[in-house]
Amino acid sequence: MTLYKDYLLTVGLEVHVELKTESKIFCSCATSYGAEPNSQCCPVCTGMPGALPVLNKQVPLLAVKAGLALGCKINECSGQDRKNYFYPDLPKGYQISQYDRPLCYGGSLAIEGEEGRKRVEITRIHIEEDAGKLIHREEATLIDCNRCGVPLIEIVTAPQITSAEEAKDFLLKLRTLLLYTEVSDCRMNEGSMRCDVNLSVRKEGQPLGQRTEIKNLNSFAFVMKAIEQEYKRQVDLLEEGGRVEQETRRFDEKTGRTEAMRKKENATDYRFFPDPDLPPVVLSRQEICRIASTLPRLPEQRQGEYAEKYGLGEYDCKRLTVERERADYFEEAVKHTTAFKTLANLVIEEFSPEKEGLSPLQMAELADLLEKGTINSATAKRLLKELAGRADIALSPYVEEQGLSQIKDEEILRAIVDTLILENPKAIEDYKRGKKNAAKALLGGVMKKTAGRADPLLAERLITEALNAQ
Repeated sequence: MTLYKDYLLTVGLEVHVELKTESKIFCSCATSYGAEPNSQCCPVCTGMPGALPVLNKQVPLLAVKAGLALGCKINECSGQDRKNYFYPDLPKGYQISQYDRPLCYGGSLAIEGEEGRKRVEITRIHIEEDAGKLIHREEATLIDCNRCGVPLIEIVTAPQITSAEEAKDFLLKLRTLLLYTEVSDCRMNEGSMRCDVNLSVRKEGQPLGQRTEIKNLNSFAFVMKAIEQEYKRQVDLLEEGGRVEQETRRFDEKTGRTEAMRKKENATDYRFFPDPDLPPVVLSRQEICRIASTLPRLPEQRQGEYAEKYGLGEYDCKRLTVERERADYFEEAVKHTTAFKTLANLVIEEFSPEKEGLSPLQMAELADLLEKGTINSATAKRLLKELAGRADIALSPYVEEQGLSQIKDEEILRAIVDTLILENPKAIEDYKRGKKNAAKALLGGVMKKTAGRADPLLAERLITEALNAQ
């Protein structure tokens, strides 16, 4: 990131993540997205007098799972506290959260920093309930309480991120970890992963500047744009002799600017105190170890294994491990082939967890056929389409039965090339005038006459030889 007027940028993130539970944090209301407004709420999550909360036991377990994946220490006894503030979408007038005794603390996540790989510290992960949602219309603002009480974890970083690109990289890697561990579905378009950005600027050698907070960013692109715009706004303000106010701001997607919402509160303004209706969250060491045993192998570990065992490069290793489903599929397929690089390319380009394709065994067989030159890439694409969802069909016999093997016989291909050149005298003229696309057009003709089965490299060589001989 290019510095603006020699000011350094410092960012800390607060990432709010909806946990993958069927019911809310303190009641049995559903958490499904898109339901009719105010159809998934009850006296507990709307804060009616006399309604008592009961902690959903899945919530701390999922939070601990996220904490362990991020290398956090776990508090065996953590608090449940009331955070008091008044806002239209918070019907209780307070939020149940965690203050001085969070569930997880002291982790980190590696990112590709401006000067190479670096680790961003996770200062804490705590559980809390979500607020409701305001729906703004011209004539009124409406309140939907369906989201009230949806279970969240808030993941707070140290102020160690120094560019918009680093922030994006952190969020991408965090999302991957949360999906791997099945802690959340992380659907940013549905609000189940969203981010607050704390941002300040300073000159080299100076202490951290006054920060502002940009709330509720729900896409990686908006996070980057908000950081870049707020960075420039603060620098311009200081250069003009102004002062950065500690305030909460919002990012306007239409204008691409941040706008002031309210003065930023300090912890004392929230008047935290232990919730009198809820006991502390107590987890035994045995329970924490049991949760740790359910963690899958995480992306960094898998990337190291793929590089060592299969000789794959860093790019391939990262692409293969972006999704847990893709990594699991590759690991099943690679048991059946030694064409590691070819298989990696196929899985990266062709595998999709959303649609049915070849089985891992079939994909391994496809990699072998390509590696040996039995088929070419055009035939491979045909097989990917024809045999999708037909796991009972072995590829090698199918290729033989359908006559799909690659044509590598020079005499056969030379005859086809000679015929095409005779039929296309203009191609010779174009080629002699330096139009190299003429050769490509003839190659397309060879592939058409052979139903895509010609060895493209051999056919290309024969075409070039024939054109040069004219």
